[in-house]
Amino acid sequence: MLKTGQYNTLKVIREVDFGVYLDDGDNGILLPKRFVPAGTKPGDALVVFLYHDSEDRLIATTQKPKGILGDIVKLRAVSVTPHGAFLDNGLMKDLFVPLSKQQNKMIPNGEYLVKIYLDERTGRLAATEKISPYLSNEELTVKELEVVDLIVYRRTDIGYVVIINNKHTGVLHHNEIYQNITVGDTFKGFIKKIYPEDKTGKDRYRIDVAAGKPGYQRVEDSTEKILRLLNENNGFLPYHDKSDPEEIYNFFGMSKKTFKMTTGNLFKQRKINFEKDGIRLLKK
Repeated sequence: MLKTGQYNTLKVIREVDFGVYLDDGDNGILLPKRFVPAGTKPGDALVVFLYHDSEDRLIATTQKPKGILGDIVKLRAVSVTPHGAFLDNGLMKDLFVPLSKQQNKMIPNGEYLVKIYLDERTGRLAATEKISPYLSNEELTVKELEVVDLIVYRRTDIGYVVIINNKHTGVLHHNEIYQNITVGDTFKGFIKKIYPEDKTGKDRYRIDVAAGKPGYQRVEDSTEKILRLLNENNGFLPYHDKSDPEEIYNFFGMSKKTFKMTTGNLFKQRKINFEKDGIRLLKK
């Protein structure tokens, strides 16, 4: 079955001057010539993205959109009309956001965090800024220490609300942030703690997250990085337990807590030595 707004693997059934047609069980779906890979011939299977063109025909492309059906992505508005806005999704046809699906009226060149959905009435891809109805913390699909995909959703007094795996919301506290982040930024993190709550008779969960990887896996990764950086800098780095956390993050890409834990392990293994103004690699 064809999946609009998603990637499909379809077989080439015939060639024409303006492209090739792909098997849809009927007359075929056009893949315009400009998107046909060199050497393509009938019988070949191609991975294509399906969407409706400006004339409302289902069409294929080998272009890679910035987001597919179900994704939550930050996109730039390229034009605005009284009925809605059009966002650049990396395809020939821009993605429409109805006025009713906007939080505040969008403006050209503004960047907006949206969810891509399929309009039930038209069958076309569209986007909405009103993401909350698609997120729920009632039935969780994640567990503590699991590595997840995070999207920065909005800022609060205690940190940032983040979207977890496009399904749930969590909190990234200020003391877990070691770089500048903005709404729409994406990065890997992990589930730090899950707290059961009872809201109006329904089970619900509050989730705290952290950036990076959990526990020993973080230490192993950071160990390799610190040793590599020491080797690349003649065996010495001017960072220690009194260094500013932001300086440590900017250079090593890790929190000061992880840095201290990792260098402590390296010291115990007699791989480095602590000096007054930094750390030094010990010769084997």
